[in-house]
Amino acid sequence: MLIGEVIKKAMLVGLGAQEKAKEFVDELVKAGELSKGEASTLVKEWTTKAEESTKEFDKRVKETVANILEKVNIPTREDMEKLEKKVQALNSRLKKLEGGASEE
Repeated sequence: MLIGEVIKKAMLVGLGAQEKAKEFVDELVKAGELSKGEASTLVKEWTTKAEESTKEFDKRVKETVANILEKVNIPTREDMEKLEKKVQALNSRLKKLEGGASEE
């Protein structure tokens, strides 16, 4: 799955960036440029923003995939489930019309 691989790589890059940011903040604390409280707040802020960005990225990927599937006219899982329900309903009606006999 090409799209899955792209998403996975993007997530790993994001995690690597978060780790590097934390290391950078730790260095600023050691150098006396930031207090531990300021560092904690900054890391929480960055983490929150990273999570929001990840959610937005995921949303956009899903929308893009849905649009592509729609353009290519490939049925969705929901479409298939609707068809399955219709087939089951028709099968049930057919059995009633045949007097309950089934030849499966």
